[in-house]
This record gives sequence, C-alpha cells and structure tokens, in this order.
Amino acid sequence: MAELKPARVFEQFARINQIPRPSKHEEQMIAYLKEFGRKRGLETLVDETGNVIIRKPASKGYEQRAVTVLQSHMDMVCDKLVDVDFDFHKDAIQTYVEGDWLHAKGTTLGADDGIGVAIELALLDSDDLEHGPIECVFTRDEETGLTGAFGMKAGFMTGDYLINLDSEDEGQIFVSCAGGINTTATFRFEREKAPERHFFIEASLKGLNGGHSGDDIDKKRANAIKLMARFLYMQQEKLDLRLAQWNSGKMHNAIPRDGKIVFAVPADRKEQVRADWNVFTAGVEDEFHVTDKNMVWNMESAEAQPVMPKTVSVGLIRAVQAMDNGVLAMCQDEALASMVETSSNVASVQSSEGEVVVVASQRSNVMSNLRNMADSVKAVFQLAGAEVVQNDGYPAWKMNPDSKLVKVTVDAYRKLFGKEPQVKGIHAGLECGLFSEKYPHLDMVSFGPTLRCVHTPDERLSIPTVQMVWDHLLEILKNIPAKQ
Repeated sequence: MAELKPARVFEQFARINQIPRPSKHEEQMIAYLKEFGRKRGLETLVDETGNVIIRKPASKGYEQRAVTVLQSHMDMVCDKLVDVDFDFHKDAIQTYVEGDWLHAKGTTLGADDGIGVAIELALLDSDDLEHGPIECVFTRDEETGLTGAFGMKAGFMTGDYLINLDSEDEGQIFVSCAGGINTTATFRFEREKAPERHFFIEASLKGLNGGHSGDDIDKKRANAIKLMARFLYMQQEKLDLRLAQWNSGKMHNAIPRDGKIVFAVPADRKEQVRADWNVFTAGVEDEFHVTDKNMVWNMESAEAQPVMPKTVSVGLIRAVQAMDNGVLAMCQDEALASMVETSSNVASVQSSEGEVVVVASQRSNVMSNLRNMADSVKAVFQLAGAEVVQNDGYPAWKMNPDSKLVKVTVDAYRKLFGKEPQVKGIHAGLECGLFSEKYPHLDMVSFGPTLRCVHTPDERLSIPTVQMVWDHLLEILKNIPAKQ
C-alpha cells in the first residue's frame, strides 16, 4: 500500500480499512473522523443522525470562491466467502495488489465508499493544495437505508456546489440517479410434519457473479433466488413438494450469488428429481455461459425436519417465480438513452422457524414508474398471502441542464486528459437525490475511480484511476466559481 500513488490517498485508505464500519455500526469511524478533525484544528461537527462534517478554510488567494462540499459515505457492505473466518465488527480488511487492481482477501474491499472517504481525508490533511473553502461530509449507513442522508437536516451543509465521490467508473461524470423502494414480504406460519414416505433433499448453488442491483442490473447476470424458484416451481407443478428451508442473498442492494433450499418429495420420485436437477442445471449453465461461468451446483440427501404448510410453500414459490426481476425499461430521454430507467431485483429470501422473509428492491429515475413497479411486486406477494410492507424509498436526482459545476468538471477533465468524459445518469441510488430535496440550490456532480464487483468478495479498485480522480478533483477545486 505504501508504494501506491497518490500516496496520501492510499495512506488514508489503509488507515480506515483498519476500522470496522459495517452499515449501522459506524461508531468507531465517527470517533476516528472527529479525532481527525480535532487534531488538525478544523471545525468538526456531528449531527443527530451521526453524519460528520469537517470544514477547511480556503487556501491563500482562493478566499472568495464559493463553498464546495465533498461527500462520501463512511459505511461499507460486509460480505465474505463462505469459507473465510472474518468478523466485520472486529477485524481489519486485508488487502493485496494484483496488477493494476487492489483486492481484499476473501471479503469486500470497502472501496465503496472508503476510497471516497480517503480522498476527502487526504485533502483535509494536505496544506499544499489550492482550493476555496471546503466542507467534507461523511454520511452514515448509506448502503442499507440512506439513513445519514435521510436524517441530515437542512443547514448542516452550507456549500453551493457538491461533489459526490461515490461513483464507480472513472471518466464518467454522473448528473442524475434513480430513486428506489424496498419491498418486504413476510409469510408467517406454524411448521408441520412432512407427509409419510417423503424424502428430504438439500440443493445449493454458489459461484455466481452477483453485483450491485443498480449498477450491474443490466449485465444480464444470474440471480440465485430466481434460479432456485424456477426449479422449485417446475417440481411443484409435477409432484407433492414440501419446502422446509430457503436461504439466499444478504443485502437488499445486491444480486444474490448463492443460495440453499431444503425440501421433501415423495420417496418414489427422488431419482426423477435428481434427473430433473441435472437437466435444469445444464440448461442454466448454457443460458448464462457468458455472464456466470463458475456456477457450482450441489444436490444431496438431507435430514427430515418440519416443513412449511403447503399453502405457504406454494404461494412463496409461485410469487418468486412470477415477480419481475431485472431490467424493465430503458430511459426515453436521448441524453440518457443508454441508462436503465426501471428495474427490480429480488435480493434475499431468509427462512426461520415461523416465517420466510423476501426482500426485493425496485429502482427508476421516473418516480411514477417506480411506484408502478413497486406496486406490481407488492401485488404479486399479496396474491400469495404474504404481509407486505414498503419503505418510504428515496427520490431520483434530476439532471440540471444549466449546471455550472458540470461545465467546470468537464472542462477540467478535458484539460487534464485530452479527451471527453461521459456525462450520464446512473441507475444506482445516490445520496444526491435526497440532498436535492433538502438543498434545492445545490449544483451537484458525482464521479470516482473505477470499482468492479462491489458488494461482493470480488470487489476490486483500479489503482491508476485513483490518481486520475485525485488530479481531476484538484483541478476542479482550483476552478470553482466565486461566491455570488
């Protein structure tokens, strides 16, 4: 890490990766940021929600520039390989370099959005840079509920311009994002004994690529839950299947990569089920031979155990089979024609003693379509007999065609790198949508270094693009307009 450039950014990234910061458990990170600002004599505040702001005065000659907010989120998605022993509440992320990429050893890397935090801290820690007054803002719990952005009160930030450092493709400047809603369906029941002469089977799948349910939803990757539902539905239509367990997926904003089901079938049909499994898995491997080349399937006998009532099992399987999943519509606006407009992702199924909980997320940059998509998913689960609740969601961020900050950002990129950046929208949710509601005057852009496979243990950071983003940010800060 000490040899990576820019050294001041990677030094900060190495330090924060020693600090546990799972979503909703950012206390140690908040304490670190408070102490960071205090040691440097910078005004540091923490609001009621746990967001941190550190203000740094302008460098000499830049005192009349408008205040610029730099913003990232302090939490990270915590996921690991099943055979890795790691406690995200205690252990430090272990990193290694492979070519031009920085990886973690068997866990998520935390570059989403730890690298944005590191860039801000490097800026605060440097006294040789040219910039107007800046406010570095670190929000909490972005990944599981946008809690920090939701809880931030108007007036906490005072800037005229905001640069969000939570995007994942260098050379792309984002000026719009999708809004989103989470739908949670709960099936409640009392377990019962399986019928006589039923044979229990455990089937599992792992090795899918998964990914971010916004940024990667258009990459046609397999969804472990939908694949399991397909097999269960086909078997349920042919024989007396009784579902006992179904566990797949962890995060509401990730495409599930693995899963396991336990079910019972008439003992005299078990060999046919095995044969159907072999045919099904071969077909799916061919179906996803480009996007998911490393599928690992397994089927074996299981211990007898209580099962869900048949009405619950049937309703659950039918609902997951029927619900929309993946890209539903592309943007109609010519400027954003390559962007997904509306999508849905079934993110997790978790069964326990007396209930099964299914979580799905819907996204759209058209709020009426977001509502329609969320209602469609809700209706499917209501028809299946589930209790369905939806969160308040978060708003889309609309493109500002008269943005001064976009012009400065594009001009700076063109000057530094001699090429045009892509100005586009993103299907993932950004905190900019919530900021635009509470701070309607804010002129905003979002960009960042290149990340791949975020929200998975395959997460990696392109090292050369960190230098590019650092240089780009410094050039922008030197050219922020004077305050009005």
